Amino acid sequence: MNIFSIDSREKFEQAAMETYHFQVEHCAPYGRYVSLIGAQVERFEDIPFLPIELFKTQKIYCSKAKPEATFTSSGTTGSETSRHYVASLKLYEQSFINCFRYFYGEPNEYSIFSLLPSYLEREGSSLAYMAEYLHKLNPTKGGFYLYDFSKLATELSRAKANGEKILLLGVTFALLDFAEQFRADLSGTVVMETGGMKGRKREIPREELHKILCNSFNVDNIHSEYGMTEMLSQGYSRGGGVFRCPPWVDVSLRSLQNPLAPAEIKGGINIIDLANRHSCSFLATGDYGRLNEDGSFEIAGRISGEQLRGCNMLYH
Repeated sequence: MNIFSIDSREKFEQAAMETYHFQVEHCAPYGRYVSLIGAQVERFEDIPFLPIELFKTQKIYCSKAKPEATFTSSGTTGSETSRHYVASLKLYEQSFINCFRYFYGEPNEYSIFSLLPSYLEREGSSLAYMAEYLHKLNPTKGGFYLYDFSKLATELSRAKANGEKILLLGVTFALLDFAEQFRADLSGTVVMETGGMKGRKREIPREELHKILCNSFNVDNIHSEYGMTEMLSQGYSRGGGVFRCPPWVDVSLRSLQNPLAPAEIKGGINIIDLANRHSCSFLATGDYGRLNEDGSFEIAGRISGEQLRGCNMLYH
């Protein structure tokens, strides 16, 4: 099944079950995990979620082909990093392009300005790969600015005056640094933070962060991206930290007292990402949050004991 054509819950569950049977047979760490917990999977609701920490210690991979890329998490000094072995970069590209299109329209219509210093200064960042690919779709507009805030401010102003469709994508600490040095009128611009201070600044509540950025950039809302090394898809928020995912991704909750049991309103975030065809699609993340009735979700922070890392590490 083409996962990007999924348009109903029935089709999603059918694709998820097929993916489960494929991965439990061909992804050895996932198969061992399912066996160890004694899971009996007869229906969609029975599918177990692999603890995401195992991406640090196991090769979560189920393709006979050599990986085309290995994405790694940023981690912190002295810590182990997660490794996501990617059999098909084309599949990843299809995923993030279709996801962007689903929420924002055609990516080549945007002038994309990227402030991603902590990602561009290391190898193996899936976010940097995505940003670079999207920029190539409209290569004469936008670009990457690292710490050149003066040039960024000038070119954003010029793009706005030209009536361009603008996306400013930035890691949180870089957007804050930019906001402190330049108060720019970016009304009409999509300002999107990828989350995380990466140890550069103190963690602050999301509401406080977004208020600072809204005031500095003269925008009504700050958008956010929810993604991680272990996924090949993204969730997006148009404001208020309320995220939605594309039709080939599903979010559910697990109990913090019994991680194999579901939770209804608040709990640990479980994700099914069907784009993870050649690793594991069923992820028990280290994030804690709320699931809303319409299927949207909010991230409250990290589960106690989990290392602070990755995207959207802002606490309420």
